[in-house]
Amino acid sequence: MSALLLVILFLALLFDYINGFHDAANSIATVVSTKVLTPFQAVMWAALFNFVAFFIFKDHGVAKTVAKTVHEEYITLPVIFSGLVAAISWNLLTWWFGIPSSSSHTLIGGFAGAAIAHGGLGAISSEPILKTVSFIVLAPLVGMIMAFIISLWFIYSFKKGLAPKLLSISILILVMLFLHHNVETDPSKLKNYHESYIANVLLESKNLKWILLGLIMAVMAIFTMILGSLNTARATLYLKRFQLVSSAIFSVGHGGNDAQKVMGIITAALMCEGNITSHDQMPTWVPLACYSAIALGTMSGGWKIIKTMGTRITKVTPFEGVAAETAGAITLFLTENLKIPVSTTHTITGSIIGVGATKRLSAVRWGVTINLLWAWILTIPVSAALAGICYWIVTIFIK
Repeated sequence: MSALLLVILFLALLFDYINGFHDAANSIATVVSTKVLTPFQAVMWAALFNFVAFFIFKDHGVAKTVAKTVHEEYITLPVIFSGLVAAISWNLLTWWFGIPSSSSHTLIGGFAGAAIAHGGLGAISSEPILKTVSFIVLAPLVGMIMAFIISLWFIYSFKKGLAPKLLSISILILVMLFLHHNVETDPSKLKNYHESYIANVLLESKNLKWILLGLIMAVMAIFTMILGSLNTARATLYLKRFQLVSSAIFSVGHGGNDAQKVMGIITAALMCEGNITSHDQMPTWVPLACYSAIALGTMSGGWKIIKTMGTRITKVTPFEGVAAETAGAITLFLTENLKIPVSTTHTITGSIIGVGATKRLSAVRWGVTINLLWAWILTIPVSAALAGICYWIVTIFIK
């Protein structure tokens, strides 16, 4: 390996580590603000499930999308180096000021900006860029709508009578139908993990993410059937316990989505050097290193951003925390399946706004939200500009 490639690998994993503590708030803000876990317990919990994603997301679709942001002939080590330096700089700046900007978008913006400086606008591939930009709006919108619906479902379940129970039973049936449609059971398409057929179905990576998501929705549906018979204190106690599950599943989605973006950058760098010839040849150490780095970063925390996410947007109760985290997890799992790199920051912010809006629109502090929107809008162009400047400086020293 060349010296520049080794530097790029270090910077890529450093970015993943920074991504972890920058975005730690996404996974733990609600669970800390509702006092279900202490900040230390929460970051350890989130870090564990960030790494668990390594065993669940095996197709690496998001990584391939990120790597294909720039046309292969324009990808060089100086381009990748410049993009990473710009992305790290913007991430540290927004972390210092407590702004929950998107680590995903700053990485893609930096990569694209350096490529434009190298080869002009023709260097970037429009399809992945358009997908990424469109989901700046769509990811928080989907999270907000799903959180709003789940919150209303919970509120309705507190009522007495047969109708709320019938609604929960209907949702449970829909979850079972969803799993039946999406879980692969054909023996010829299952990999040989174990001699047991059932074990193979459960261990198939494509199945694991849907089984996890289906399981949490099924448990939620069963739980809502008994909500109406519980007093407020007991219901709150159960919801706090359930929030451990919802925050864990969101952390799995966070790890699976965000670690893949750095995997895509590292794979592109390895292809530049000729170590591999295609994305499918990604060495096992790449995802292992990326998931480890993001988990270590999450363990380091990110307290300024946690305050913004957990308390300044809206006051969050345990049941609203469950709704926001579950909605965020569903959004991340679905977009990962579509191979679209989305921002976990945008997703969970939209979800928190969604649960706040069920109380009343004034419960959401829209002034804070508008400031966040400005950070979201500026992230890609600012990162691209920084990367362009960095690339110009780099080319002075590297011919």
